Amino acid sequence: MLAKVATCALTGLEGEIVEVQVHVSRSGVPIFNMVGLPDAAVQEAKERVRSALLNSGLNVPQGRVLLNLAPADLRKEGPGYDLPIAVALLLGSQQLLVDVSDAVFVGELSLDGSLRHVNGILPMAAVARAAGFRRFFVPAMDAAEAALIEGLEVYGLPDLLSLLGHLQGELKLQPARPSIDLNAEREPLCDMADIAGQEHAKRALEVAAAGGHNVLMVGPPGTGKTLLSRALAGILPRLTLEEALDVTRIYSVAGLLPEGEPLVRQRPFRAPHHTISHAGLVGGGSTPRPGEISLAHRGVLFLDELPEFEHRSLESLRQPLEDRMVTISRARGAVTFPAHFILVGAMNPCPCGYYGDPRHPCTCSPAAIARYQQRISGPLLDRFDIHIEVPQVEYEKLAGLGRAEPSSSIRARVEAARQRQRERYSGTAISCNAEAGIVEIRQHCALDREGNSLMRAAMQQLQLSARAFHRVLKLARTIADLAGSEAIRAQHLAEALQYRPRIAM
Repeated sequence: MLAKVATCALTGLEGEIVEVQVHVSRSGVPIFNMVGLPDAAVQEAKERVRSALLNSGLNVPQGRVLLNLAPADLRKEGPGYDLPIAVALLLGSQQLLVDVSDAVFVGELSLDGSLRHVNGILPMAAVARAAGFRRFFVPAMDAAEAALIEGLEVYGLPDLLSLLGHLQGELKLQPARPSIDLNAEREPLCDMADIAGQEHAKRALEVAAAGGHNVLMVGPPGTGKTLLSRALAGILPRLTLEEALDVTRIYSVAGLLPEGEPLVRQRPFRAPHHTISHAGLVGGGSTPRPGEISLAHRGVLFLDELPEFEHRSLESLRQPLEDRMVTISRARGAVTFPAHFILVGAMNPCPCGYYGDPRHPCTCSPAAIARYQQRISGPLLDRFDIHIEVPQVEYEKLAGLGRAEPSSSIRARVEAARQRQRERYSGTAISCNAEAGIVEIRQHCALDREGNSLMRAAMQQLQLSARAFHRVLKLARTIADLAGSEAIRAQHLAEALQYRPRIAM
């Protein structure tokens, strides 16, 4: 008998409907064949399903069994096909007589018939709803994640027998209900109030958060560059529901969703070590998986000891920083991952770390300092809107009893500036000033006479490139937004220019 059951596959971050087709013939030599480009994990499903059926008190179909995973030209990977294969076998052997044409099944089976977690449930649920399916059956621990997709009845299953009882009307399972609370306050990784001194750096990070600008911090060891970068995530605006679902989809596919938290509520903060591989940072593999730049989507990517990263990996960041996405091409095809993040780099001024520090003499030769600084190419440096020096903190500030301004107060100003930007770019795909193109810059970043004179002098003195020129204008627009000004004044432009490096790029 022929039976068909719907399930889902993953291609990058997108789901795709797969049909599990089973033909059970009682004549011929008993054999179980599986076709349709299954990988090793899918091939092993035969043994897991066989044991799960027997330990659940069900019969394993006897005779000749042919199982096809359609479409046959799509590579099938992972253990999520166990549950649909088991359902198809039960239908094909007539142990189950129900209509499942409106349902999608995803889940890994244990040998005792219980169901285990599967990665990528959120994009699978999204494609199931888009394809017109009404019911979605998943392991119980994944039901809350799938329920985030509206218009789909999601049923969480503890084991195979619960599914059979529900389908046959002997057990009534209740659809899972979504639980979304984006306003739930979380403790920031680091509060600005706990960082002594560094007022200039804090102001620069506030501007970066308000406009989505990239930041490069340079300073000797122990000045608080890492603490400042962690505090940046705490002053970013709260995630909207659309942004939260976007981030959750990436973490679901990567298998990094925290247990018991189906929705990512905080903006990501990723800080990979400088020994990370190119594929680990950008994404890749034989089957492309998201890298750190995609895991930092809608959040912060912090690269400490920036010159120590592999040159190839750093240069590969240039395109994602402009396009807000990364495309990975393999022989089987190309996959595009989102990569819309704020890049924060931190580095020492020289190999020993104390070049220009009045307290510690530098032991590096001029040639060694030049080689160290040249590890970061000019085109990559030009993509940092804000360059700041982070000096040693004075004793009086470290020993002070008063606390600095907390992150919550700074975030309120950042959210107000972001609201002005949303209104300004309403009807476009732009969400903040850092994303503005040439057309938007000309429309919203006009300078008055004093500002034009200042910009002309800065272009000559700092030798700004065309990219740097436009980035200064976008930065000045953000500073004006923080000040609540509709026009860019000379003081806003002057502050933006002070965040440029002192050397020509």
